[in-house]
Amino acid sequence: MNMGLQRKIWKQIQQIKHVEKAKHLKHGLPYFIVETTQYRIAYKKEENKRVIYFAGNHKQYEKWYLSLMKWYNEKQQITNQKQQTLN
Repeated sequence: MNMGLQRKIWKQIQQIKHVEKAKHLKHGLPYFIVETTQYRIAYKKEENKRVIYFAGNHKQYEKWYLSLMKWYNEKQQITNQKQQTLN
């Protein structure tokens, strides 16, 4: 990644402090996505701060997103199994 692109991404990360609108991930996941050219930045609001969880290109974003969805689905299956056991 060249320095110009790194600066552009860093500038966008700095602006996340003041972003009021961002794309929200599906399934109630608490992550927001900001796009910078072909790069994506994922962050999460925690109390009064925003924590960056991911910054990368589209392919890297897809890989991160799919791993997140895999974790989410496994979590849902465990929750469903516990509920079935209690009933």
